[in-house]
Amino acid sequence: MKPTRLILIPALAGDPAPYLIIGAGGYVLERGQLAMDAVERPEPMRTVAVAPGADVLVRWLDLPPGSAAQQRTAALWALKDDLAVAPDRLSVALGPVPAAGEPRLAAVVGLSLLDAWTDYLAGLGVRADVLVPDVLTLTEPSDDSLTAVAFGTSIALRGRRFAASVQPDLVDLVAHGRSVEPVDDPASVERALVQAALNPPIDLTPARVREKAESRRGWNRAAALAAAVVVSPLVLMIAGAGRDEMAAARADDQARAEIARVDPELARTPDPVAALRGRVRAAPPPGGVMAATAALFTAVEGVPDAELDMLVVDPEDGMKASVTHPDYGDVKLIDSAMRASGLTVTETGTEDDAGRVVSDITIGAAR
Repeated sequence: MKPTRLILIPALAGDPAPYLIIGAGGYVLERGQLAMDAVERPEPMRTVAVAPGADVLVRWLDLPPGSAAQQRTAALWALKDDLAVAPDRLSVALGPVPAAGEPRLAAVVGLSLLDAWTDYLAGLGVRADVLVPDVLTLTEPSDDSLTAVAFGTSIALRGRRFAASVQPDLVDLVAHGRSVEPVDDPASVERALVQAALNPPIDLTPARVREKAESRRGWNRAAALAAAVVVSPLVLMIAGAGRDEMAAARADDQARAEIARVDPELARTPDPVAALRGRVRAAPPPGGVMAATAALFTAVEGVPDAELDMLVVDPEDGMKASVTHPDYGDVKLIDSAMRASGLTVTETGTEDDAGRVVSDITIGAAR
C-alpha cells in the first residue's frame, strides 16, 4: 500500500499544518508540520485533509430513496431550519449508504470555506484527495456518552449519531446531561486520525467539485469569500430556543477567527467584523458599475412616478443612490427588479418630502 499523508488544517491560515505520513498497516512513518514559506514542496501522495469541525454541520437524516443528487437536495431541505446561509452557497456530502431503515450521515459546509481550505492546502503545495471534518475522525461510542477531543480552540464531541464542535464553555450545554469522556492521550487521538485517513467516514471534496460551478454567480472572488465569512460558520441552533444569545456569541467569535484566517490585516483592526462588512458593501457589484447602473435605471423606470435623484460610486463606501417615489413599498419593487440582475438594494434612510418619499439606498450583490 502506498503511503497516505494526513494534514490537519489549522483554524488560522497563517499557522503551519501538522501532518502524518501513514504507511502499510497504519504505521506512522513521519510526523511534522507544513508551512507556507517552506522552500521544499511536499512529495506527491494520497492526501487526506482534516478540516475544522466547527465549520461543518453534521447530522444523521432519514432520507427518501433516490440518486445521490436527490438525497443531497433532500438533506438541505431537512436542515433548512438549522442553516443561516442560502442553499446555493452550501455543499452537501453524504456518508455510505446505510442499511434499510437506518439514517444516513450528511455533512453541510459553505462553498467559500471549501475554497478557502483548498487555497490554503495549495499554498502548502498539496491537494486533498479526501476532506474530512475533524469531529468525524472520532470513534462513535457504543453507549450514550460523548467523546471529547480538543482540536485547536474547539472541542469535538462525538456520540451515537451525533457529532459537533463547540467552544469549551458550551460543552455542558450541548451534552445536555450526557456524560462527557475527554480523550487527552495524544497517541489515542493519533490512532483515530490514522483510521480516519485509511477509512474516511465521509468526503466533503466530491460535493464541492460537483456543485462549485453551479454556485458561482460572477462575483469577484475576494468579495464572495468576504461575504461568506460574515455568516460563516453555519449558525447551528444546537442549544434550542432560548439560547440564541450564546449561539450568536459563538458565531461572532468564529466569524472573527475566519476573518483572521482569510485576511490577517482585517483581524488587526479594532472591529474586524465591521471592517469586513464595510469592505463587502464597498466591493464592486457583479458585472461592474456600468452594468449595475443600467440595472438600477431599468428598475426605477419600472416603478410608476419614481425618479433617480442621485447616484454615487465611491471606492470606500460602495455604490449608493437616492430615489424619490410615491409609496413606501416602492423600494421593495426596485429591489425585486435588481435581484434579477444578481443585485440587491438596501434601504439606509427614508424621509417624507412634500407628499413624496425620498429613500437612500445602497446597491450590492445579492446573497
